[in-house]
Amino acid sequence: MPNWHANNFGILIVSYLKNKHLNLYMNTYKILALSLLFDALGYVSLIFPPFDFIWAPLSAYFMTKLYKGREGKIAAVVSFVEEALPFLDVIPTFSLMWLYTYAFANKQIQKKAT
Repeated sequence: MPNWHANNFGILIVSYLKNKHLNLYMNTYKILALSLLFDALGYVSLIFPPFDFIWAPLSAYFMTKLYKGREGKIAAVVSFVEEALPFLDVIPTFSLMWLYTYAFANKQIQKKAT
Protein backbone atom coordinates (compact mmCIF):
# COMPACT_ATOMS: atom_id res chain seq x y z
CA MET A 1 0.00 0.00 0.00
CA PRO A 2 1.48 3.41 -0.95
CA ASN A 3 2.41 5.80 1.82
CA TRP A 4 0.30 8.91 1.22
CA HIS A 5 1.33 12.19 2.79
CA ALA A 6 -0.32 15.60 2.71
CA ASN A 7 2.23 16.67 0.10
CA ASN A 8 1.09 13.90 -2.26
CA PHE A 9 -2.51 15.03 -1.80
CA GLY A 10 -1.54 18.60 -2.68
CA ILE A 11 0.32 17.41 -5.79
CA LEU A 12 -2.73 15.39 -6.82
CA ILE A 13 -5.04 18.43 -6.48
CA VAL A 14 -2.61 20.73 -8.35
CA SER A 15 -2.22 18.24 -11.21
CA TYR A 16 -6.00 17.87 -11.39
CA LEU A 17 -6.50 21.63 -11.60
CA LYS A 18 -3.70 22.11 -14.14
CA ASN A 19 -5.22 19.63 -16.58
CA LYS A 20 -6.99 21.98 -18.98
CA HIS A 21 -8.93 19.17 -20.62
CA LEU A 22 -10.57 18.33 -17.30
CA ASN A 23 -11.20 22.01 -16.55
CA LEU A 24 -13.27 22.35 -19.73
CA TYR A 25 -15.62 19.58 -18.67
CA MET A 26 -15.68 20.13 -14.91
CA ASN A 27 -19.30 20.75 -14.04
CA THR A 28 -20.57 23.07 -11.37
CA TYR A 29 -21.11 20.34 -8.79
CA LYS A 30 -17.53 19.13 -9.03
CA ILE A 31 -16.43 22.71 -8.44
CA LEU A 32 -18.82 22.87 -5.48
CA ALA A 33 -17.35 19.67 -4.05
CA LEU A 34 -13.81 21.05 -4.40
CA SER A 35 -14.95 24.33 -2.84
CA LEU A 36 -16.35 22.51 0.17
CA LEU A 37 -13.16 20.46 0.47
CA PHE A 38 -10.97 23.58 0.32
CA ASP A 39 -13.16 25.35 2.90
CA ALA A 40 -12.80 22.32 5.17
CA LEU A 41 -9.02 22.45 4.72
CA GLY A 42 -9.14 26.05 5.90
CA TYR A 43 -10.51 24.86 9.24
CA VAL A 44 -7.37 22.78 9.87
CA SER A 45 -5.57 25.94 10.98
CA LEU A 46 -7.98 26.28 13.91
CA ILE A 47 -6.41 23.11 15.31
CA PHE A 48 -2.91 23.51 13.84
CA PRO A 49 -2.20 27.27 13.34
CA PRO A 50 1.10 26.90 11.40
CA PHE A 51 -0.94 25.32 8.59
CA ASP A 52 -1.91 28.88 7.58
CA PHE A 53 1.60 29.52 6.26
CA ILE A 54 1.10 26.77 3.71
CA TRP A 55 -2.62 27.08 3.12
CA ALA A 56 -2.94 30.85 2.54
CA PRO A 57 -0.95 30.93 -0.72
CA LEU A 58 -2.33 27.56 -1.83
CA SER A 59 -5.89 28.72 -1.32
CA ALA A 60 -5.24 31.79 -3.46
CA TYR A 61 -3.73 29.60 -6.19
CA PHE A 62 -6.66 27.16 -6.10
CA MET A 63 -9.13 30.05 -6.21
CA THR A 64 -7.58 31.38 -9.43
CA LYS A 65 -7.73 27.91 -10.97
CA LEU A 66 -11.33 27.22 -10.02
CA TYR A 67 -12.73 30.66 -10.87
CA LYS A 68 -11.35 32.41 -13.92
CA GLY A 69 -11.25 36.07 -14.83
CA ARG A 70 -11.30 39.21 -12.77
CA GLU A 71 -13.66 37.74 -10.19
CA GLY A 72 -11.30 34.81 -9.60
CA LYS A 73 -8.32 37.10 -9.08
CA ILE A 74 -10.22 39.28 -6.62
CA ALA A 75 -11.47 36.19 -4.80
CA ALA A 76 -7.88 34.87 -4.64
CA VAL A 77 -6.72 38.03 -2.88
CA VAL A 78 -9.66 37.84 -0.47
CA SER A 79 -8.95 34.16 0.15
CA PHE A 80 -5.26 34.80 0.82
CA VAL A 81 -5.99 37.61 3.29
CA GLU A 82 -8.77 35.62 4.96
CA GLU A 83 -6.54 32.58 5.46
CA ALA A 84 -3.47 34.58 6.50
CA LEU A 85 -5.21 36.61 9.20
CA PRO A 86 -6.02 34.84 12.45
CA PHE A 87 -9.63 34.07 13.44
CA LEU A 88 -11.04 34.68 9.94
CA ASP A 89 -10.68 31.04 8.90
CA VAL A 90 -14.33 30.36 9.63
CA ILE A 91 -15.44 32.27 6.52
CA PRO A 92 -16.19 29.76 3.72
CA THR A 93 -14.60 31.80 0.93
CA PHE A 94 -14.67 29.07 -1.73
CA SER A 95 -18.33 28.25 -1.10
CA LEU A 96 -19.29 31.93 -1.15
CA MET A 97 -17.47 32.35 -4.47
CA TRP A 98 -19.31 29.31 -5.85
CA LEU A 99 -22.64 30.86 -4.80
CA TYR A 100 -21.68 34.16 -6.39
CA THR A 101 -20.53 32.52 -9.63
CA TYR A 102 -23.25 29.95 -10.17
CA ALA A 103 -26.27 31.29 -8.28
CA PHE A 104 -26.16 35.09 -8.24
CA ALA A 105 -24.13 35.95 -11.36
CA ASN A 106 -26.16 33.59 -13.57
CA LYS A 107 -29.40 35.24 -12.46
CA GLN A 108 -28.01 38.68 -13.30
CA ILE A 109 -27.01 37.48 -16.79
CA GLN A 110 -30.47 35.98 -17.34
CA LYS A 111 -32.17 39.26 -16.30
CA LYS A 112 -30.02 41.23 -18.76
CA ALA A 113 -30.94 38.84 -21.56
CA THR A 114 -34.69 39.33 -21.11
